[in-house]
Amino acid sequence: MRKQEGLTLTGFMVWAVMLVFAALLVFKIGPAYMDYFTLQKTLKVVASDPTLQSGQRQAIENAFQRRADVEYISAVSPSDLQIEKDGDQLVISIEYAVRVPLFANMSICLDFNASSAK
Repeated sequence: MRKQEGLTLTGFMVWAVMLVFAALLVFKIGPAYMDYFTLQKTLKVVASDPTLQSGQRQAIENAFQRRADVEYISAVSPSDLQIEKDGDQLVISIEYAVRVPLFANMSICLDFNASSAK
C-alpha cells in the first residue's frame, strides 16, 4: 500500500495566505524601490554633467529639479541634496525615508541612501 500524498484544504489556505501577503508586500514596497533606482540614476546623470562640475549649488539643484520633473520623482526635493567635491568629481547624495502603509495601523518604513558615487 502506498501512502496518500497531496495538499489538504488547510495546507492550501496557509499557502494562499502566505502568497497573498508576499504579493501585497511586493505591490506596496515595489514602487518605493523603483523610485530609489530612478533617483540614483538621476543623481548619476546630474553629477556627470560637465557644465555642473563647478559645483554651484543653485545650478545643480535646478538641473536636478528638471530631471526629477521628467522622471516623476516626488519623494525628495532639491534642497535635500548633499553636494560635495571628491577631487575633480562631483558627488551628489541624499538620504530619505519612505513610509508605506500596509493595512490598518501597520506600515513599513524604508530608509534609502542614494549617491552618484555608487
